[in-house]
Amino acid sequence: MSTIERLQKQCEDVFSSKIPCRRSPQGQIHLTVPSDHLLDTFHTLKTRSGFQFDMLMDLAGIDYLHFRIPEWTTEEATERGFSRGVEVQPERANNPPLPTRFSVVYQLLSIALNHRITVHTFIESDPPCLPSVVPLWPSANWYEREAFDLFGFLFEGHPDLRRILTDYDFVGHPFRKDFPLIGHVEMRYDAKQQRVIYEPVSITPRVLVPKVIRASTREEMPKSDSKAEN
Repeated sequence: MSTIERLQKQCEDVFSSKIPCRRSPQGQIHLTVPSDHLLDTFHTLKTRSGFQFDMLMDLAGIDYLHFRIPEWTTEEATERGFSRGVEVQPERANNPPLPTRFSVVYQLLSIALNHRITVHTFIESDPPCLPSVVPLWPSANWYEREAFDLFGFLFEGHPDLRRILTDYDFVGHPFRKDFPLIGHVEMRYDAKQQRVIYEPVSITPRVLVPKVIRASTREEMPKSDSKAEN
């Protein structure tokens, strides 16, 4: 039995049917954990002898706002042209809706047993909030601050939850799908006030269209007569 098969069997034995366990085509084990069972599951994954996931490698947020809306789901040109990327397309009828809009993915590593696992949880609260895993893995400190900054996720019990990539006066969360590409405010230095000020964005939103590449006209240009030039 391989390491992945052994890990999958142990997950199925320990968590039974309460926490779905599956193996990806790449051979990665995935657990989908309800948010109210998150800390108990993580404690088991870290302390149980067969798991020993002593390191949190990554924590990433996901926004499913426009998930399964196929503006660009095509491999060839269509008669509808560039409008596919401008006009919002209807969702596919055969895809079931997701539980909630936001989720968080955790990547765990066991150094002692040399195996990995992915834990996926959906955030059901509004505003989006999850328990902090900093007491279990101190490396989650910056990862949770990043998710708070870019997605607006709250982590209950975090020792110092504040922005880490954007300015303290920044408005909104840039990784949310409904955040405008040009932002909400812009900043500049005002010479009269001698300080940096924030103003509403002055850029006009527009849709970028593909550049039209025309045939070269170099062949049509008359060639210079070398004899005449001499």
